[in-house]
Order: sequence, then C-alpha cells, then structure tokens
Amino acid sequence: MEFIRFGLVGGVGFIVDVGVFNLLRVTVLDPSHVHGGPVYAKLISTALAIAINWLGNRFWTFRDRRRTDVLRESVEFVIVSVAGMGIPLLCLWVSHYVMGMTSLWADNISSNVIGLGLGLGAIFRFVLYRVWVFGEARVRPPAAVDTAGKTTSLS
Repeated sequence: MEFIRFGLVGGVGFIVDVGVFNLLRVTVLDPSHVHGGPVYAKLISTALAIAINWLGNRFWTFRDRRRTDVLRESVEFVIVSVAGMGIPLLCLWVSHYVMGMTSLWADNISSNVIGLGLGLGAIFRFVLYRVWVFGEARVRPPAAVDTAGKTTSLS
C-alpha cells in the first residue's frame, strides 16, 4: 500500500512539475529570451513538486513513520529529492544543449518522460524515503511523562 500511496503522491507532484515547467518554459523563461530558461524552469517546477511530495508523503504515505524532528526529516527528504532531480535535469541538459533538441516537445520528452517517467528516479526515491527518511528504525517514540513528572521514552 505504501508504494501505491507513494505513486499517487508522486503523480500529483508530477502534474505540478510538468504544469509549472511548461508554464514557465513558454512564458517568463522562454529560451528565446532567457539563456538557460528550460533548466531554470525545471529547477523551479521540481522544487515546488518536492515541497508538495514531502507534505503528501509525510502526512499520507509514511504517516505512521513520520518523525518528531520535522526539520531533519524535511532536510533528508530534500537531499533525496534533489539527488533524484539530477536524472531529469541531466536528460534535459543533454537533449537541449548537447544534442540541440530545443523545442518545447523535446524538452518535455527529455525531462518529463525520459527523466521522470521511466521509473528509475521514482524507485530510487521510494527506497531512500522508506529506508532513510521515514525508516522504521529512525522513528523516535514520543516522550511521555511518568507519574513522578519525569519525561521518559515510550520504547
């Protein structure tokens, strides 16, 4: 079930990523006006998708294993997500700048189909989120107050 929930959360993130990428790519970051526009658009769209995915995974996919240290959990989530972002960014950069395929269609195929849609990045992120970010061994039990007023762990 976790993998299905992960996929659904990722689907929402994918829609946001592709939508924002295309909106930026054809407007304010059009490559005819901004050199590097497609790469900047992909960085922005992916950052927004990462934030949405973190919320969905924290509060739905891995809700039983979210940690009390929210800052550390979110930093680790971003580290894994940024590492996973390298795959579509590299595909986009090679296609657009090395191979000279500069159309909107080519940018979408390289970053959103080859980079995101083939599943390698998703599998990479799922495994690291499940084992490292939301790993069962990393969840700290909530503290409780005993009858003497001392804070103790519930483990």
